[in-house]
Amino acid sequence: MPTKKKVCVVGAGISGMVSVRELRREGHEVTVMEQKGGVGGQWLYDPATDAGDPLGVAGVHSSIYASLRINFPRITSSFSDFPFYPTINNGGGGDGRRYPGHGEILRYIRDFCDTFGLMDAVRLNTKVLHVGLAPRGDGDGDGSMRWTVRSCATAAEQSEAEEATTEVFDAVVVAVGQFTQPRIPSINGMDKWKRRHLHSHSYRVPDSFQDQVVVIVGCNESGKDLALEIGEVAMEVHISVKSMDDGAIGLGMRKALSRHHRLHLHPQIDCLHEDGRVVFADGSGVVADAIIYCTGYDYSFPFLDTGGLVTVDDNRVGPLFEHTFPPALAPSLSFVGIPNKVVTPLFYEVQARWVAQVLSGRRSLPSPEEMTRSVEEYHRAREVAGVPKRRSHDIFDLEYCDEFGEKHCGFPRLEEWKKELLWSAFTRLRDSDRQSFRDGDDYHDSELVHDHEGLRSQGWLTGRPPQDKDNGARWR
Repeated sequence: MPTKKKVCVVGAGISGMVSVRELRREGHEVTVMEQKGGVGGQWLYDPATDAGDPLGVAGVHSSIYASLRINFPRITSSFSDFPFYPTINNGGGGDGRRYPGHGEILRYIRDFCDTFGLMDAVRLNTKVLHVGLAPRGDGDGDGSMRWTVRSCATAAEQSEAEEATTEVFDAVVVAVGQFTQPRIPSINGMDKWKRRHLHSHSYRVPDSFQDQVVVIVGCNESGKDLALEIGEVAMEVHISVKSMDDGAIGLGMRKALSRHHRLHLHPQIDCLHEDGRVVFADGSGVVADAIIYCTGYDYSFPFLDTGGLVTVDDNRVGPLFEHTFPPALAPSLSFVGIPNKVVTPLFYEVQARWVAQVLSGRRSLPSPEEMTRSVEEYHRAREVAGVPKRRSHDIFDLEYCDEFGEKHCGFPRLEEWKKELLWSAFTRLRDSDRQSFRDGDDYHDSELVHDHEGLRSQGWLTGRPPQDKDNGARWR
């Protein structure tokens, strides 16, 4: 007979809300704690940023900028049993594009919550202050592992008279932490820089960069988007990258750069100067008005106290068996939403289902020792393949995603036509003009790009580090 658990889910984003549904399907009693005023997580757009904290170190706001759109078609960006239909077709007045903007994603999440009746489990405007192991025997007195969760109302709701509330749960699912802690590079002279600088976490619209000289650090997806958008209003945009080779920049971005006289590509920054000079590694330089760091995020769980059993080391959260369960604390503690470069939100649905079934007793886990060995073997294999530690949770492997679901919770494999569409979309993301790849007239879902063998050979779909013909691994 399935076991019913009292479970706390931290975070009401995509991974948190699908966790609620899967946990309830297994009969668990679920409480979600969300510090914002609505569900959606990162997709809950807030035009305001922390003006006094432009690097975003202390902020809790969303990282979404106003123009952001998804990089893969909506038909591949849904849960298994809840299609991502355009709301505009249902009279909702939404965004019917194949690659919709962030507002449509938020509508999808809200529709998902309403359809499955999940909102009654959510405590909005509730900040989790501390999650830690409860003394043995707390709760029902059977001596099993439990967790104390201390929370309080966030600033929008809290009065001085309110105090934190402490509750005991059988299990905690952590569904936050991936995009809350901006990664700020260490650059010579950064402490002397007097002009404007910010992390992309705090970017919303390009207006304030009108007629300015802007340096963008990083050329991953957000760096490319911001460079092109700001390039429409700025005097000059200078993009600083770790590697100047075509593999790192991408053919699509190269095409966009060749058409824009305001955009300039440079190697890494060597140093910054108080007078606004930015000097690059090749000795070239510019006098800039602003610097934007598009340098990604570090996993962060400031509320979580595991006594050192779960740590974040060079952006590797661990040890985590299959990116989900810490061996010494499983199954009472789990993480949903850690992996990157997976089919989302589908992979998070699979993770959530596995967690729910393990907690109910429907599925079992290996012993802590076996899980620990598995984690060590996984990381060793990745290291041999040349994958840096900081990329430990970047999957890049459709076969892994299929096997994960099949093995852990009997989840059906992704349909072949969806895989082909994903291959097509990735090829387009990589090779087509960066400014038009989402809307080009030459793109039709029925005309799939059968380039998957080429992508596999480069490592994009197999978990190996993608290779460049002349420069080796592109991960570094």
